[in-house]
Amino acid sequence: MNPARPVKPVRGVHPVRAVLFDRDGTLVEDVPYNGDPERVRPVEGAREAVRLLRAGGIGTGVVTNQSGVARGLITLTDVRRVDERVDELLGPFDAWAVCPHGPGDGCRCRKPEPGLILWAARRLGTPPDAVVVIGDIGADMEAARRAGAHGILVPTPVTRPQETAAADHVAPDLLTAARAVLNGPPWGRDLAGERPLEAAHTTTGSGRPAPERAGREAAMKTRRP
Repeated sequence: MNPARPVKPVRGVHPVRAVLFDRDGTLVEDVPYNGDPERVRPVEGAREAVRLLRAGGIGTGVVTNQSGVARGLITLTDVRRVDERVDELLGPFDAWAVCPHGPGDGCRCRKPEPGLILWAARRLGTPPDAVVVIGDIGADMEAARRAGAHGILVPTPVTRPQETAAADHVAPDLLTAARAVLNGPPWGRDLAGERPLEAAHTTTGSGRPAPERAGREAAMKTRRP
């Protein structure tokens, strides 16, 4: 890995030295249990966000749950091939941490457990409180909290409204999140600036998921437990 160039400390805490991204739905489009590298598509702004962080001397890594391995839907080889494709398109990342276990396996690495975050932080030689985790669901934010890291939620159509409401820091897109990191640890909750947090996810006036979101939640329900 390339050594991180220190950034200006904020409020007496460690400067941000590394950012750990969730993979599916955050860095690349979410294809449930994807084992095909040809289906990997970076989300809008991913290339620029990662480029800005690296240019600022910030280490980058990926922390991802891949329960499809435990479910027998994909293999670890499939996961590695997809990860290599992400590296080709956006990397190379300084650290990859993958949990292949299922929700009922009782492992300590599967998010919202902190194991992936702690392992990646050690790999990067970075204390957890100098790490920012960027993800799209509450499990990413909870894993960051348990590890002692910062978290930034970037909501997508599958992010539940309560997850957005509970997040300490919310950005409407990946590029906004990256820019916030470069300004120091994200202490302000609303990182959007240009638009209200409600615009970060789609709901109907009744608070129920909009039809598109509801359809995607149904498709993803086996991934989220």
